[in-house]
Amino acid sequence: AIITAQNEKWAMISAQAMTGFATSVIACGCEAGIERVLSPDETPDGRPGVAIMIYAMGGKGLAKQLETRAGQCVLTSPTSALFAGIEGGKPIPLGKNLRYFGDGFQIAKKIGGKRYWRVPVMDGEFLTEATTGMVDSVGGGNFLVLAESQPQALAACEAAIEEMRKIPNVIMPFPGGVVRSGSKVGSKYASLGASTNDAFCPTLKGITKTDLSPEIESVMEIVIDGLSKEDIDKAMRVGIQAVCDLGA
Repeated sequence: AIITAQNEKWAMISAQAMTGFATSVIACGCEAGIERVLSPDETPDGRPGVAIMIYAMGGKGLAKQLETRAGQCVLTSPTSALFAGIEGGKPIPLGKNLRYFGDGFQIAKKIGGKRYWRVPVMDGEFLTEATTGMVDSVGGGNFLVLAESQPQALAACEAAIEEMRKIPNVIMPFPGGVVRSGSKVGSKYASLGASTNDAFCPTLKGITKTDLSPEIESVMEIVIDGLSKEDIDKAMRVGIQAVCDLGA
């Protein structure tokens, strides 16, 4: 989806709110993130914008996450507007149901074959495209960074993320793009579907079957979601190269 506002500051505020609490489908219901900042000549209404991406395990869950987040985080955000970010695919509601907030005062407009809704709000009106596209994509590409110290691991991940964010069509959904609590499938506790990846926990090297060599004292993970395998491949390539360059 594409969020625009009167300036980049407010477009980013809305985008950050919409993609909050969306690091992992394990507990958040979706994975979401900011793909890139858009200049006015790249947006439908000629204003500064931000492109966001939301990933989920199925269409029903994705549609619900999109609608809820749009209603709570874009409709509410001053000067915001909301547009489709994907052409084609299966159409799912973007602002189609948010129009009801207008309490009967909303107005439909069809421009260039696309339906938009103008919803009256207290700062003027909220303009939203009715639907956006849903397409099959790839979630959960990842790689681990092993280092001799925590500062080393974090610096390497920061260098990787800086380069990976230059690649289109991908997001890194965890905080700052980095996750320190990598997980394995299953747990000794029946209620948990995932638990700490003990084989890569440095403090457990003496009491578990470790995959770490003696000098490794910190491990961090970067997770990537992308529109295609090729997009993830590109992001992983530049990210891993950045880590290697830093260690050279």
